[in-house]
Amino acid sequence: MTVDPPFRAAGEDVVYQSRLLRVARGRFVAPDGAEFERDIVHHPGWVAVVPVTDDGHVVCVRQYRAALGTWLLEIPAGIRDVDGEAPELTARRELAEEAGLAAEHLELVATIHNSPGFADEQGLVFLATGLTEVPTDRQGPEEDHMEVVRVPLSDVPRIIAAGEVTDAKTVVGLLLAGAR
Repeated sequence: MTVDPPFRAAGEDVVYQSRLLRVARGRFVAPDGAEFERDIVHHPGWVAVVPVTDDGHVVCVRQYRAALGTWLLEIPAGIRDVDGEAPELTARRELAEEAGLAAEHLELVATIHNSPGFADEQGLVFLATGLTEVPTDRQGPEEDHMEVVRVPLSDVPRIIAAGEVTDAKTVVGLLLAGAR
């Protein structure tokens, strides 16, 4: 649906800024001229990789997530925190760092906006095949203690339905890999 005139941004004031996040109070004008404000979280985005082995397994990682205070089963992923780095290179770097794998083929299979009601965060999910082992280069205490877990593609529907996977990027990535 297009509306003429469209919504338009009228500016924003930064409320908080850290190395990775910027929180702002944005001012907007609706098509009818009404002015309104929204809190917006600006985030550099992320990539995630669904590594599928030749024998029909997905390589996941189990790592501690401080914000939830628990361990999650996830596909390898990372924040796009290197200025100018192409998303495919970020995906390859994260796959090697976390899972100790390199991919012969890398294909973008999804673009995700986690919380578009308040954040501009965008995620890119890649399917990785033709895997070979490489050294890991884990970054930080969570990655130092993560576990690499191989999950049969045939188990994906069951582990999602059972709540064993709750991370949105992982659910999307696993379902897309299973559909292929």
